[in-house]
Amino acid sequence: MIEVVASMARGPVFLAGELMESLITFTNPMSHLSTSASCEMLAWASAQIHCQFHASENRVALPAQGNKQDVQAESNTVLIPNRGERGQCVLDTPPKILFCDLRLDPGESKTYSYSEIVPVDGPPSFRGQAVKYVYKLTIGCQRVNSPIKLLRVPFRVLVLQGMPEPPFPQDEEVSPSNPFLEEEEASRRDARPLERALDMLMVTTSRRCPQMFNITNVRGKVAKFCIFKMVYRLGEDIIGTFNFSEGDIPCLQYSVSLQNEEEIQQQYQRRPGQVISVTGHGRHMESCLHTASSHFSLPVPLNVTPGFSTDIVMLRWRLHFEFVTAREPMEPPTVLQNQSEVTVWAGAEHVDVDTFSWDLPIKVLPTNPALASYMSHFTGTNSISI
Repeated sequence: MIEVVASMARGPVFLAGELMESLITFTNPMSHLSTSASCEMLAWASAQIHCQFHASENRVALPAQGNKQDVQAESNTVLIPNRGERGQCVLDTPPKILFCDLRLDPGESKTYSYSEIVPVDGPPSFRGQAVKYVYKLTIGCQRVNSPIKLLRVPFRVLVLQGMPEPPFPQDEEVSPSNPFLEEEEASRRDARPLERALDMLMVTTSRRCPQMFNITNVRGKVAKFCIFKMVYRLGEDIIGTFNFSEGDIPCLQYSVSLQNEEEIQQQYQRRPGQVISVTGHGRHMESCLHTASSHFSLPVPLNVTPGFSTDIVMLRWRLHFEFVTAREPMEPPTVLQNQSEVTVWAGAEHVDVDTFSWDLPIKVLPTNPALASYMSHFTGTNSISI
């Protein structure tokens, strides 16, 4: 028996275009003192990345695939990274050979390094209601005259989509320049696309641009709403304020929800006018009668998928507001200046109300993959015995 352990050096979350490095260790667990100990042999081992796509048949109408199939695909001696998995492989990297003819004495282990650039032309990791994109590192190994065994390590990929145009030339550095850096160090830094992408991301999401909105219904103005920016990273807090003192209509209650919309592209919809799938990721609700101002704070979870678009699906983010307003003016409780006793005010038992909602689109972008790794349900490691 040989134990195979694969682990990702920096964690299970990567940005598209980043270098993924993994260590694969092969061990003969038998002790050399055991009377039944013997050498173990492996013919070869290889590693590669693939992205598996799966769609709900009730919501997505994919074009029929032909019956063309490699006659070798049914053989257990042919390496197929997505063998036995549902869906179809939409992206894979060329396999890299780790070794050929490995011999392990009892108690001996050998470790091999695998590195690959995460493809930039693929979709992000996503588990939606209609569509799923799952990335895996697959290690295939085989004994002589035996079937191929596969070890899969799932990981998460973040893709930078929807970034606004940079406000500076592309050949300029994004972060503040350091006059004490030598030219070689500066040129070496320019060669790090991941750092430059993260710098661009920080600049884009750190820029504050307050926007004001008048909240109204058919009866008049309810409040003034202020949000400090419209672009957020995973893990950031969305903060907004309400000013009800400028409103003409009493607001009894409001709620704010962070939601994403999963929309299947029209040509792949199972039914015309198919309903968009909406998923909530946090809600703030507050009673605000006779309140002059209020605010809310909603965190963007680290484990959600930023907005993206492919040929099949589009994911957008929004803030969903719901308001409950009174149809008639409501007088606030009055307290006399010279009144020393505590005044108890009881609300009306019956109030005629109106309700209305409003959706505010926002952008959600990735964050540093090292930060997202702390909240990932992937461990970045897996093992198998062959």
